Amino acid sequence: MTWKSKGVDASVKSVVSKKWSLLLCIGCFCGGMLFSDRIWAVPEIEGMSRTTRFEDEKLKLLSEGCAPETKDVKPESKDIMGEVSKTHQAIQTLDKTISNLEMELAAARAVQESMLNGSPVSNNLKITQSSRKRKYLMVVGINTAFSSRKRRDSVRATWMPQGDKRKKLEEEKGIIIRFVIGHSATAGGILDRAIEAEDKKHGDFLRLEHVEGYLELSAKTKTYFATAVATWDADFYVKVDDDVHVNIATLGATLARHLSKPRVYIGCMKSGPVLAQKGVKYHEPEYWKFGEEGNKYFRHATGQLYAISNDLAAYISINQHVLHKYANEDVSLGSWFIGLDIEHIDERRLCCGTPPDCEWKAQAGNLCVASFDWSCSGICKSVERIKEVHRRCGEGENALSSAEF
Repeated sequence: MTWKSKGVDASVKSVVSKKWSLLLCIGCFCGGMLFSDRIWAVPEIEGMSRTTRFEDEKLKLLSEGCAPETKDVKPESKDIMGEVSKTHQAIQTLDKTISNLEMELAAARAVQESMLNGSPVSNNLKITQSSRKRKYLMVVGINTAFSSRKRRDSVRATWMPQGDKRKKLEEEKGIIIRFVIGHSATAGGILDRAIEAEDKKHGDFLRLEHVEGYLELSAKTKTYFATAVATWDADFYVKVDDDVHVNIATLGATLARHLSKPRVYIGCMKSGPVLAQKGVKYHEPEYWKFGEEGNKYFRHATGQLYAISNDLAAYISINQHVLHKYANEDVSLGSWFIGLDIEHIDERRLCCGTPPDCEWKAQAGNLCVASFDWSCSGICKSVERIKEVHRRCGEGENALSSAEF
């Protein structure tokens, strides 16, 4: 063989080896791709199959009412309404529990603040827990002053039961009646000692952690409701002045008609003028908040007598430190309820006139709850005249014993 033929063979072999190398590389690449696809394809398929099975089961449950074991049971409408009613009752019970806890917390805070400020702790706050074992219909707080001893005695002699009769009224009818008064600027002074002696004799006072003063009536009203709701658990809390005549049984029957309502504000609603002129009675220093001069207040209950439900008294107790006080206490009370979801009830029997007005109404079968003279914001010369009003417009001695609330 010549050198040429050897050269050709070598060239052919070189070409063949390059082809085989190329084929081998392609084969390895394809084999690697096949191997990789096989490794990663299995989890994806398994995941997809699991998801598909899960979706199938979910669709199956939905088609069967989400409860295969009860798919043939059709709940009756009365069962559904029963469950709804039970849920509603449970919510109401929970709301009541929360409200009671908030009131007890407010009472505890009042005790703590009194101790920190070095003030004596009111006996009313000390008996909070024992008093809360009983549910009362209403607490009637008679607003009074140090100088009003004769007014208090005239009320005791007419429409406010005394001694065992008052205790029986509390036990059998759930009605608490107390004169409401704070302390003098000089703690333990002669004015405070006089009230303590009077309370020892009659036992019909509710003492407040409050310094008495004519310009502090709004603060006193706030403290009264906070103290009363912390001391007695009642459906209603009433404020009345000590120169107003009240028929207690008629008041109880009037309030009892609203027991099913959670948040009520009851009184003779009015909207008097905002007095900007200094030196006049009922002057409002913050008159500018009510718009231009000559404007009127928002609707609110007149201050001689009004009542609020338990939830509103609790609201005052919890928020007493941020509730604003205007010059007139009835305006202040009305302002605290603006923006709240409550019902204002305009009850005109709470603001009858003195005889002959209340007498004519009684003869017509429309007995008044409260009687006073608008010109005096109470009964004019009440010490001398309240007995006459009681005789002519009173509900009778047996009204309370026979009343059912």
